[in-house]
Amino acid sequence: MSSALALRDAVLDEGSFRSWDSAPLQVAQSETYRAELAAAAAKSGLDESVLTGEGTVFGRRVAVLACEFDFLAGSIGVAAAERITAAITRATAERLPLLASPASGGTRMQEGTVAFLQMVKIAAAVELHKREHLPYIVYLRHPTTGGVFASWGSLGHVTAAEPGALIGFLGPRVYEHLYGEKFPPGVQTAENLYRHGVIDGVVTLQVLRAVLNRTLAVILDPPGPPPPAPELPDIPDIPAWDSVLASRRPDRPGAEYVLRHGATDPVVLSATNTSSGQTLLALARFGGQPAVVLGQRRLGMLGPEALREARRGMALAAGLRLPLVSFIDTAGPALSVEAEQDGLAGEIARCLAELVTLQVPTVSVLLGQGSGGPALAMVPADRVLAAQHGWLAPLPPEGASAIVFRDTDHAPELSAAQGIRSADLLRTGIVDVIVPEQPDAADEPMAFTARLSASIAGELYRLRAMSDIERVGTRLHRYRRIGL
Repeated sequence: MSSALALRDAVLDEGSFRSWDSAPLQVAQSETYRAELAAAAAKSGLDESVLTGEGTVFGRRVAVLACEFDFLAGSIGVAAAERITAAITRATAERLPLLASPASGGTRMQEGTVAFLQMVKIAAAVELHKREHLPYIVYLRHPTTGGVFASWGSLGHVTAAEPGALIGFLGPRVYEHLYGEKFPPGVQTAENLYRHGVIDGVVTLQVLRAVLNRTLAVILDPPGPPPPAPELPDIPDIPAWDSVLASRRPDRPGAEYVLRHGATDPVVLSATNTSSGQTLLALARFGGQPAVVLGQRRLGMLGPEALREARRGMALAAGLRLPLVSFIDTAGPALSVEAEQDGLAGEIARCLAELVTLQVPTVSVLLGQGSGGPALAMVPADRVLAAQHGWLAPLPPEGASAIVFRDTDHAPELSAAQGIRSADLLRTGIVDVIVPEQPDAADEPMAFTARLSASIAGELYRLRAMSDIERVGTRLHRYRRIGL
C-alpha cells in the first residue's frame, strides 16, 4: 500500500509540488468523531483523507489529487469532497491535466447519507473537466472500493492500478457480513480487472512517472513538423483473389506490429486485454503526429464487445481532441447465438454512425481483410488508406459465392467481379491512397510498416490544417456521393 505522499513524490519532478489545500471544513458533530479525526491526522501526518495541488512531470504542469488510506481508510466526507471538487474545478479553470489517485474505502460512515451524496458533485466536476477536453488520468491504489470506485475512480480517460490492489464496488468485508460467505477470491484485483478490460494497465509506482510521461506526450505535446512523403511506386495489376490470399497469411503484419514498429510513445490501453482479445486500443504518434489508435485483431471474427471497444476509442479521441487512426483487418462478424443476443447489428450501426460524424480528424487503414459489417463500421474516415493487398467486401468471397452459385468454388471469380481489391476501391473513391507491398507485406514487414507509417503521418498533418466544419462537411459529402 503506497501513501499519498509517496505517490506525489514518485510522479512529480523533484521540488515542483505546490499544495492547493486550505484548512478542511469543520463538519464533525460529536466529540467522538472529532477525536477520530485528530487521531487520523496524527497517524497519517495529513489534515484530511486527500491532498491536492500541482507540480510538473518532465516540465509539464499537472494537477494532482491523492487519497491517504491511513486517514480513516481514505474515506470521503464533506470536507474531503469539497477539497477534491475545488481542486478539479481549479484544474479545469487553469486547463491542467489531472492525475487522480484514489485509495479509499468509500463514503465516510461517520457522516452518513450526506457524505454519500458528495460523490455527485465530484463526478460532476470530473465530467465538466473532461468536457473541456482536458485529460483526466486515474491511478487506483490499494484498496479502492465503494462510492469512490463507482464515481470519480471510474471516469478516467486512462486508468491504471498498482499491482495487487484490491479494487471493487462492494468491499469484501461488507459482502461477507451481508451474505455470510466470502467474496470469491481473485475477482477484485487490479490484475483481474485488467484482464477483463475494466482498467487499462497494472503499473508499479516506480514506473508510473514514465507511463504518465508517455501518455502526456501523446495528448499534450504539439504535433511535429510535416513528415517527408514516402515514395509510392505504381501498383501492379494483381488479381483480387491473389490479394485475398495474401491478406490471410498468418505472418502478415497486423495492427500490433504497426504500432510496435511504426509508431512512437505507444501507450496500450485496455482493449488489448479484454476477454475477447479482438481489439487493440492505444495512444501513439506516427511521424510526430499524435493519435488514438484503434485496431482490429488479425484473422478473428468480431463480436459486439469488439465494436463497443471501438466506440470507446472514438469517444476517447473526441474527448481528448486527438485524431483517430483505425486499422481494419477482420475475417468478418461473429456468427453465433451469443453475438445476436448481445446486439451485434446494433453495435455495428452505432459504430458506423459515430465514426462518420466524429468531430476529430480520422484516418482508416484497410490493412488486410475487410469482410462484412465490422469492417464497414471502421471505414468512413476523412482519409482511407489501403495496403496493396487490403480488400473490402460485404462478405468473404467464399460467402458471396455461396449466395450466388451455392458453392465456394467461384470465390476467385466473385472477388474480381465485386471490385473488392485496393485498386478497384481507389477507382471508386472508397480509398484515397494505396500503400505498396513489394511484393507482399509479410515478406518485407519493416519496410512496409515504414511506408505505411509515413503515409498515415502525412494524412494526419494535412487533416489538422482543416477546420472541424470543413473536415466533417467534406467527409459527409464524400460518403453521400459514393456510387453516384
